[in-house]
Amino acid sequence: MSEPTGDAVDALRRWADEAGLELVTGTRRGEFVVELPGEAKLKTGVSLLVTDRALSVSAFVMRRPDENHEAFYRWMLQRNVRLPGIAFALDQLGDVYLTGRIPLPGVTPDTIDDLLGALLTASDGSFNDLLALGFLTSMRREWAWRTDRGESTRNLEAFRHLLDDQRAE
Repeated sequence: MSEPTGDAVDALRRWADEAGLELVTGTRRGEFVVELPGEAKLKTGVSLLVTDRALSVSAFVMRRPDENHEAFYRWMLQRNVRLPGIAFALDQLGDVYLTGRIPLPGVTPDTIDDLLGALLTASDGSFNDLLALGFLTSMRREWAWRTDRGESTRNLEAFRHLLDDQRAE
């Protein structure tokens, strides 16, 4: 391992220790994985890959939307303009990720904290908006099924304002 790469790995380990998070070795050379706790999205798994030139981060946000694709993707692209050091991206299946990159000379526990803080804020803060844009029909079906059977709707409470309205339609 080269010195800059080793320094980045050391910074990553220091960051995880200071944050009280478990850093697990990933499947690829130079990869580490950490789970960040959230609120709307209860946890965000992040892959951190240290290469010869940079620290790259990637986090799964959600699967490909079922509907309303244009508004869904437009929302993400408009949000990308305001995101610091990260961006929404899609894989070949259309699943949504957040990605970012720091050149190796800039990798410190503080820059890692800033990057992962921005990533968590974007993932957690965008989760409900993206669900409402891309999965509203599915959520309405689930809400109707649960309320008709007297089942708990706790996991859908954040969307009650959208789902209760459909009962009157």
